[in-house]
Amino acid sequence: MFNRVSVRLLRQVRNASLKTEIGVIGVPFENGQRKVGVGNAPKFLRDAGLIKSLQKIHDKIDVKDYGDIVYSIDHDISNSVPNMLMYEHMVACTKVLSKQVTRVLNDGRICLTLGGDHSIALATVDGHLQAKSDVAVLWIDAHADINTNLTSDSGNLHGMPVALLAKELSDYWPYLPGMDWQKPVMSIRNIGYIGLRSVDSFERLLIDNLGITAFGMEEIEKYGIHQCVHMALDRIDPTHTKSLHVSFDIDSIDSLEAPSTGTPVRGGLTLREGIHLMEIVHKTGRLNAIDLVEVNPSIGTGHDVALTVSAATHIITAAFGYSRKGLRPKVHDLPIQTPPSST
Repeated sequence: MFNRVSVRLLRQVRNASLKTEIGVIGVPFENGQRKVGVGNAPKFLRDAGLIKSLQKIHDKIDVKDYGDIVYSIDHDISNSVPNMLMYEHMVACTKVLSKQVTRVLNDGRICLTLGGDHSIALATVDGHLQAKSDVAVLWIDAHADINTNLTSDSGNLHGMPVALLAKELSDYWPYLPGMDWQKPVMSIRNIGYIGLRSVDSFERLLIDNLGITAFGMEEIEKYGIHQCVHMALDRIDPTHTKSLHVSFDIDSIDSLEAPSTGTPVRGGLTLREGIHLMEIVHKTGRLNAIDLVEVNPSIGTGHDVALTVSAATHIITAAFGYSRKGLRPKVHDLPIQTPPSST
């Protein structure tokens, strides 16, 4: 136990002194669900000063904005898979996005992807796997997003990305035209949920039958967010050597603090818990990719939107080392008053 704690502390000290290089990708994609507006979130987050907020964390942060994903759809595969709405859009967008995530990671940067709806995480995790291969994912969400086209009540693709990624579920899918580039190679054992509180019946069946790591709001109330995050990391990455990916749906945060989202569920994480979660992940020194999804600037009042964008910004900056304690200056003492000159 002592050695394990010592290694963690040494890693934290080492990473605190290293330059942090971030690559930002915008994904104005909203076809994985039916509410207009979530595609505008990357612009709202940038316009609210996200990039500057990242640059202000400390002087060793370098941020490169790779711009927004642009894609062209193949109309020949429209409506080709039952109960997967706007399938051709998802296929086209995720193929481009996966390659861009891999590019950012191969450039030596931590990839920050701004959605868009949560269906884009199929591509961000896939792109991460292409670059790093040995990956563990924290899925922070009110929902499990592990439906197949046969279990989904809505056909909305933002409820399916985990099922598309998991190799244990590959036999539950039909042939998916246009998706030959994406292979479900990730084990469900390396994916852990935090914040669940709205889980469909077949999703519950899968979580129980496959023994998926899942800390819902009941467990968070029982153990506290600090313990739940550490337990989740220990289960999905027992050796503490994997490249970490956090896919953060803003609806994991309670709607009192993040109201502008398409599928809000009462009784969620506080913003403080969301920030602490990301602080823990940052201190591992293994974070290589973050998704922030499902902010919808078209939902709610101007105040609601500002509150939600602010919450998203706080969560992201915490992941990159912003300290609520405050950052020390480089000097070791206060400036001295210069005595007035006598003339």
